[in-house]
Amino acid sequence: MVDGSEAGAGRVDIHAHFFPRLTRAQGAVLGDGGPWLRDDCDGTGWIMAGDREFRPVGESLWDPAVRVSRMDEHRIDVQVVSATPILFGYDAKPPVAEQWSRLVNDLAVEMCSDHPDRLRPLCQVPLQDVDRACAEATRALATGHVGVHIGNHVGGRNLDDPEMVRFLHYCADEAIPVLVHPWDTMAGDRMPRYMLRWLVGMPAETHLGILSLILSGAFERLPRDLRLCFAHGGGNFAAQLGRVDNAWHRRDLVRVDCPDPPSSYVDRFSVDSAVFSDDALRLLVAVMGADRVMLGSDDPFPLGEEQPGRLVETSGHLTDGQKAAVLGQNAARFFDL
Repeated sequence: MVDGSEAGAGRVDIHAHFFPRLTRAQGAVLGDGGPWLRDDCDGTGWIMAGDREFRPVGESLWDPAVRVSRMDEHRIDVQVVSATPILFGYDAKPPVAEQWSRLVNDLAVEMCSDHPDRLRPLCQVPLQDVDRACAEATRALATGHVGVHIGNHVGGRNLDDPEMVRFLHYCADEAIPVLVHPWDTMAGDRMPRYMLRWLVGMPAETHLGILSLILSGAFERLPRDLRLCFAHGGGNFAAQLGRVDNAWHRRDLVRVDCPDPPSSYVDRFSVDSAVFSDDALRLLVAVMGADRVMLGSDDPFPLGEEQPGRLVETSGHLTDGQKAAVLGQNAARFFDL
């Protein structure tokens, strides 16, 4: 393992993706557009959706030896890896989604098995059926996963949906950490170019996920020891929290189900550090507190941090103690590493 002693608990990247070597036949269980991996055997490949080329990718996405070599280069001790969101399978019928999640989760454990001290997987679950989702989360944790990775919505149901809250309650009761990632972004037909689905849609989806839990009063019904983290620095949340508080104080429509100001709930969840500028990181830590921010790179995708951990390490606004917390100490506690 890379020497991470300067960070106390080492450097832990909690937001990094993988895509297992799924064949076209395996992906086809989700339908004609099912996801699979085309390895072009030259260090590159494609995530495929049936016949369609969905996204060009590099071999660190599926080859653990290449991934660990990159981690060494960037002085990352541990990556907590989660499946690329196209693999969620939330549109499938529950029995199919259950078997699909089991397959992806078993492949994740297999991928991490050669480097168990460096690569720690998060499982996915068939969230469209909460009973099945709870069962698979428990099964996966017993096989080596350190938490669960979910999307911020299932169809038209946000995180405040009673079934979504029931799943989160189960995770709290079973001490299962949860990472929430945006996916299937809203208004895609209005954002066909310039990567606007990623630049506008994903931050908006994450903001929606957080506010749905706060304003609905869902956090009042969830245990305080729920370990919940939102990707991409919580999306728009930190920048817009003043606006949300202002609305809560001035409009009874906003506070009808939310007994306390929205800013009082920032101790109920964490976020990653994938915000890409020191000014944005300063705001994030000011809003959330340094103990609620964990290193996240979105590796190995092009919109991720090119040198994971460098933003935190070189920040002109964080103390050494805050840097150590964000780089690894918070994640070690959050995931029981």
